[in-house]
This record gives sequence, C-alpha cells and structure tokens, in this order.
Amino acid sequence: MLSTDVIRKPLITEKTTWASSAHNRYAFEIHSNAEKPDVRRAIQDLYGVRVLNVAIQNRKGQMRRNRNGTWKTRDIKRAIVKVHAEDRIELF
Repeated sequence: MLSTDVIRKPLITEKTTWASSAHNRYAFEIHSNAEKPDVRRAIQDLYGVRVLNVAIQNRKGQMRRNRNGTWKTRDIKRAIVKVHAEDRIELF
C-alpha cells in the first residue's frame, strides 16, 4: 500500500492540537486495512520524522436520525503517532 493511500488526512481538533504541542502526538485518519507498520512507514516517508509509537483506534459510526429515517455514519480508523522529541510535523 502506498504512503499516500495509508494516510487519509490529519485530524485537527483542540485536543489533538494540544497533544501535538504538549506531548508530540499527532492524530491521522487512516485506511481501514492499514496496520501499525504501514502507518509508521507512511508517516516517516511523508513527513520525514522519526516515529516512536503508533496507537490505532477503530471508531464505530453513530446512528443519526431525522424525520425521514435513520442512518449510520461511516466507521473511522484513527492512528495516534508519537514522534521523537526533536522532530515536529507542520500540519498548517
């Protein structure tokens, strides 16, 4: 799998922005078939940083409803990547 296929997009929220500045951890939405070694390799290729740890979360979609019925939002797979203390990723 290509590095650009593994990493879908970085997740920018208040919590992830705080984690990136305080603990050097960055969150990304990843492909549903990606595994930890794939994510590690993709981050090192795309951003040129040293990855220390990768944690993966499978987030189930939520049920939503309105007057026309109910539907389920899509499942999301996230990766939280810890980067070496000397390295930074500039997301914006």
